[in-house]
Amino acid sequence: MSPLVRWSPLTRRRWAAFRANRRGFVSAILFVALLAVSLASPWLAADRPWVVRLDGRWYWPLWQTVTEADLGGVFETAADFRDPYVVETLIRARGGWLWWPPIPYGYDTVDLDAPGPAPAPPDRRHWLGTDDLGRDVLARVLHGLRLSLLFGITLTLVSAVIGTLLGLWQGFAGGWVDLIAQRLIELWGAMPRLYILIIMSAVIEPGFGSLLSILLFFSWMSLVHVVRAETLRARNFDYVRAARALGVPEWRIAIRHVLPNALVAAMTYLPFQLAGSLTMLTSLDFLGLGLPPGSPSLGEMLQQGKANLHAPWLGLTAFIALAALFMLVVFIGEAARDAFDPRTTLSSRGAR
Repeated sequence: MSPLVRWSPLTRRRWAAFRANRRGFVSAILFVALLAVSLASPWLAADRPWVVRLDGRWYWPLWQTVTEADLGGVFETAADFRDPYVVETLIRARGGWLWWPPIPYGYDTVDLDAPGPAPAPPDRRHWLGTDDLGRDVLARVLHGLRLSLLFGITLTLVSAVIGTLLGLWQGFAGGWVDLIAQRLIELWGAMPRLYILIIMSAVIEPGFGSLLSILLFFSWMSLVHVVRAETLRARNFDYVRAARALGVPEWRIAIRHVLPNALVAAMTYLPFQLAGSLTMLTSLDFLGLGLPPGSPSLGEMLQQGKANLHAPWLGLTAFIALAALFMLVVFIGEAARDAFDPRTTLSSRGAR
């Protein structure tokens, strides 16, 4: 191990326990690879070429605006590289060439030159077929995974921070603060979430930020009870009493001594929290209450599969993508739960 990375013996045992769970460790590797591929979807699936070489000059349409006049045309507007006039007449007929992405379609690109009506089955032109508007399914799946993962990870991290801090404050303060906060959380948790989301979606324009803010009102409650219970247990430990006797401020005791113990329990819930966030986004998009129409959403693809039963590749593609994603997240959560479990860690240490 590099001298710049110094892990404590407990962290090493947890990492060894996580790697010992072969299914969870392989799932973590596959999840990281899937996240990397999905984040690169704007460059892997696009309707503009990576690079254009013409008359000794380099053009980068994916990162800059290339007008038709730059290529020798007449119009000053952005060049449409799916137009045969631009590709064949302005570029290839003059000795130029283009380098397209592996998937030469964006998530909203309608293939007007498709040989058959939409939705079209998988073929050499569209590996997973097209939807009912003629858009490439593979491109929409990649962009949909990117959008879902960014949304789920952001919602999970922000809600984890809010829930951890509230649970820490509630458990460490105790007394009337704990009692009143518990009653307020119970009342807020009893609110009908679906009806509130329907009302808010009718008032607020749906979007990534607005939907994230609405779901954040409820998602933070899942970690409050876990952190609160661990804080109530840890605040009576001997080292906490010793810190109080030495005159250490209460906020420093809570952050430096109590919070690490509470985070151990909270970390095991994060993968399952991520799975719940992905499920919520997919369900809302399936019901038409989520992201704006036309967004690359897996829930919208499921809705298209339901509306087009004669095109089974639509529903099957979305189902397989969601099932694989949920399986990876759940397996990672199980491995993290076993790694942070002191009984599993101690038993594995004794076996060695």
